[in-house]
Amino acid sequence: MTKFGYKLMSEEHGPKALVRNAVLAEEAGFDFVAISDHYLPWHEAQGHSPFAWSVLGGVAQATRKVGIATGLTCRLIRYHPAIVAQAAATVAVMCDGRFTLALGAGERLNEHITGEHWPAVDERHERLREAIEIIRLLWQGEQCSYLGSYYQLERARLYDLPAKPIDIVVGISGDKSAALAAETGSGIMGTEPEKKLIDAWRKSGGKGSRYGEVAISYAASVDKALTVAHERFRFGTLGWEVNAELATPGSFDAAVKSVRKEDIAEIPCGPDVETHLKAIKAYVKAGFDHVAITAIGPNQDAFIKFYKDELGPALRKL
Repeated sequence: MTKFGYKLMSEEHGPKALVRNAVLAEEAGFDFVAISDHYLPWHEAQGHSPFAWSVLGGVAQATRKVGIATGLTCRLIRYHPAIVAQAAATVAVMCDGRFTLALGAGERLNEHITGEHWPAVDERHERLREAIEIIRLLWQGEQCSYLGSYYQLERARLYDLPAKPIDIVVGISGDKSAALAAETGSGIMGTEPEKKLIDAWRKSGGKGSRYGEVAISYAASVDKALTVAHERFRFGTLGWEVNAELATPGSFDAAVKSVRKEDIAEIPCGPDVETHLKAIKAYVKAGFDHVAITAIGPNQDAFIKFYKDELGPALRKL
């Protein structure tokens, strides 16, 4: 049975609001919540970017049963893999094993801030491979060291670990990342309802959970929803090859300056259940068994109520 999740969009909401939204999402019947792990927002209009791991600690304590995941965390430059391993283990302990760690190759937007070199995509994938090796090594609970091409670890040990292993879900966008995910992860995460991605992952031997993310804009009218989506989510028109390379919200604002409302018409907008249901069903049909819903805009209370009263019941009939 497909599980449906609520995206804690850290680029659009402050830390207290994110914890509150997670509680409301649990009460509304969502199966899991997934938080974006950013240092900067995509657009200046989004206006937020709190530290995701602090928020996760609050969510772990404020909720009781809803699953919790990152979506996605990048550990190339800004984080050393040992820090991610410790942070994930701590959150998993705090929420009694409800946590899933989703990792990806990242974007310049968040990784350039330390002033270090932003590597090409092949190097990013190799860094991701090493990082996962280090994280899994540390989760064994023994003192360990590691000497890789990109990361080193010296006599490190984690003392607080959850009772059961943490699943590692790897973000995929093409054949190379799908193969990497099959080799290193226990699941995948994608942002397009593409069956061919899942097929490529399975062909490489991939098994486990299949997370997808879909963005919608809920409002009392289609025009209002489209206005909010245009203001806050135009970066989605650029494609991942561009999104991974731009460095600041200002760069994204400049890149999408000519994007019109009609150019983002693929984002489902408005109050109609069937409009949003169609977009979400595309992920289910493609083979995703976890679908995280990103509700664009500031009015999360209205969307969560809409999910509880209308969208959620419709999804559970699938």
